[in-house]
Amino acid sequence: MAAKTDESSTAVAPSKSNSPAPSSGRHQLRPVKFDYADSFACTYIVSVVAASIAELATYPLDLTKTRLQIQGEGAAHSAGKSNMQYRGMVATAFGIAREEGALKLWQGVTPALYRHVVYSGVRICSYDLMRKEFTQNGTQALPVWKSALCGVTAGAVAQWLASPADLVKVQIQMEGRRRLMGEPPRVHSAGHAFRQIVQRGGIKGLWKGSIPNVQRAALVNLGDLTTYDTIKHLIMDRLQMPDCHTVHVLASVCAGFVAAIMGTPADVVKTRIMNQPTDENGRGLLYRGSVDCLRQTVAKEAFVALYKGFLPCWIRMAPWSLTFWLSFEQIRKMIGASGY
Repeated sequence: MAAKTDESSTAVAPSKSNSPAPSSGRHQLRPVKFDYADSFACTYIVSVVAASIAELATYPLDLTKTRLQIQGEGAAHSAGKSNMQYRGMVATAFGIAREEGALKLWQGVTPALYRHVVYSGVRICSYDLMRKEFTQNGTQALPVWKSALCGVTAGAVAQWLASPADLVKVQIQMEGRRRLMGEPPRVHSAGHAFRQIVQRGGIKGLWKGSIPNVQRAALVNLGDLTTYDTIKHLIMDRLQMPDCHTVHVLASVCAGFVAAIMGTPADVVKTRIMNQPTDENGRGLLYRGSVDCLRQTVAKEAFVALYKGFLPCWIRMAPWSLTFWLSFEQIRKMIGASGY
């Protein structure tokens, strides 16, 4: 009997020792949803969706800003022959709606959305990857200088890849103004603008103005990504607040304001270079480069011209940043991802 008891106990013992294994395996499968929601692909898709929502909501302000930035350039190079009126932000927006139609306030939004498929996805994901390299899986706040380095790098790389779509967008935005001035249209659609650029300057022509474009994006993301990340963690740490909408609103408003201050001068230079006419070889007829454009703008219109369109730029960046970060954080929360 003792032998049988020992055999039965030894037979039962392995089953007891092995029983936790399936339970352990099941527990290991539970975080699959969390891991997927925090993956590179999911973060990329969510950032593009959030950026598209923000772009559609604030695009009229971007169009108004672009028209304001070009007004002084047209007057300077036409020697007083232009009939352009100098108007403020509100008057310009209402003027576009009255003279060209309300829907023209969204003229060029299609290439703008195409741009965000590349730009927003790359900048958010690359910043997240670099942040995780500097910290323990991105759970700690970065020092300001490291966050600034990540923001500048992420913005520059993303904008360089998205420059062709940005060039098409700027050229389409100015077509309504050209028609009102009695000038023949240069492009009729996003596809036509793309083909015209390639015909005149080849594939390389798609990156016309990419240097000031990249400079502007680097400065904007220095203001946007760095400020949002820093202010968000600062509020949560100092005020002991949870990762909630209030924190997102405060951080995004600060990010939009700093981004506008940092990026407006480079944005003026970028817009003028990308909008200038070109010769048969794709070379600009007004400026030799970003430095020459900067020099001419300051010499002819004073330093304050570099902040022409600052108000609509800031007014656009503030709601854009607010809409983007709220949408981005909310969508991530809905799918089970961690806070950014």
